[in-house]
Amino acid sequence: MSKKNPSQQDLETMPTYSDFLKKFKRSRLFEPSLGILGFFLVTICVLFCFFYLNYRTVAKGLRPSMKSDRFLWLKFNGSGEDRRVEFLDENGGGCDLFEGDWVWDETYPLYQSRDCGFLDDGFRCSENGRPDWFYTKWRWQPTDCNLPRFDAKIMLEKLRNKRLVFVGDSIGRNQWESLLCMLSSAVPKKDSIYEVNGSPITKHKGFLVFKFMDYNCTLEYYRAPFLVLQSRPPNGAPIKVRTTLKLDQMDWSSSKWRDADVLVLNTGHWWNYEKTIRGGCYFQEGMELKMDMTIDGAYRKSLDTVVDWIHREVNSRKTQVFFRTYAPVHFRGGDWKSGGSCHLETLPELGSSLVPSQTWARYNTFIDVLSYHSNTSKLEKLNIMYITIMSSRRKDGHSSLYYLGPELGPAPIHRQDCSHWCLPGVPDAWNELLYALFLKKMNSSKLQSPV
Repeated sequence: MSKKNPSQQDLETMPTYSDFLKKFKRSRLFEPSLGILGFFLVTICVLFCFFYLNYRTVAKGLRPSMKSDRFLWLKFNGSGEDRRVEFLDENGGGCDLFEGDWVWDETYPLYQSRDCGFLDDGFRCSENGRPDWFYTKWRWQPTDCNLPRFDAKIMLEKLRNKRLVFVGDSIGRNQWESLLCMLSSAVPKKDSIYEVNGSPITKHKGFLVFKFMDYNCTLEYYRAPFLVLQSRPPNGAPIKVRTTLKLDQMDWSSSKWRDADVLVLNTGHWWNYEKTIRGGCYFQEGMELKMDMTIDGAYRKSLDTVVDWIHREVNSRKTQVFFRTYAPVHFRGGDWKSGGSCHLETLPELGSSLVPSQTWARYNTFIDVLSYHSNTSKLEKLNIMYITIMSSRRKDGHSSLYYLGPELGPAPIHRQDCSHWCLPGVPDAWNELLYALFLKKMNSSKLQSPV
């Protein structure tokens, strides 16, 4: 069928191109569109400048008002008059180190992962393909005082002829490796730092002891994720019971770290269904199995055992004991086994919306146990590092996709690690707090010692 031709009348009533153009101009369609487009382009330019220009330059002219709640965490190094006391000064002892903000600092990080030979591949995020570096630039700033700048040479000198021991789960190992890198950065001869048993640091279970030969000191890690003893079940136990946690006994390795000069403990990440009941690990007190005991109840009893053990077994005149609170995870849309993610997070946040409820449950249980013992003398030997709230803002600091090693590249998007932390990164801040508390205690002991 041939295409129908238009009639003469149709041609006369059909609008011409010039008519259409006149109507188009009168409609001014482009004016609001250009306005929107202009606003969009300006916004993009501001964001681009914010992220890619030198932060100190931006801070001089475009710094947001710090009175705004929205920007409480977004502060810049060296901006404004600093009237805070120094924590190590005599009048700095009342400062709460764990209340503060994350501030951008161009002098950070304290080391580069490529320069540290004491890191698991899983913590080397930049070498494993992470494209941004913002997570390395944030420094913890207490509200009412200034932390001393970390000085590896000073700490090594203070640790001369001493043992500093970390005990706990893999997040504790994360912190231990962070301190290894921080301290080794001040040692020119890296071969003077070695594992005393010749054990490799990668994928090693049990314990590791690294000696700094020039200072005759050791930095040690003992794997004890529950802190209490995990062992075989008693005779006559149901077949589904493969192991038990003896809630009234410390881990078998406790005799090895009881006499350390500095002892840093942590636990919490293994106190969940996956690591206990699902794997056939139940709870035990004395010779009695507690088949109906909840995980939270067992966790509480284990903390009581740890506090009692420190009170009974640790010589406070020799040993400084630190207990680091639970480090938060930041999974969005699931957890480690159900597609949870954090790989798109590149900046800290004001709140802690990505932190799951179980993080606060673990933290609150710990606080409850401390409150229970607060009226006794058992807490006198214990220094608590309250890092949970400050770390809850650092959704940007996890290994996410970048934990498999440089040869394998990023992990599948549904198998992300939003528990462990990139190094350099958040655990460095924990160690800066440890450094400040350690020096404060050492200075205090020096003042109290007889002449």
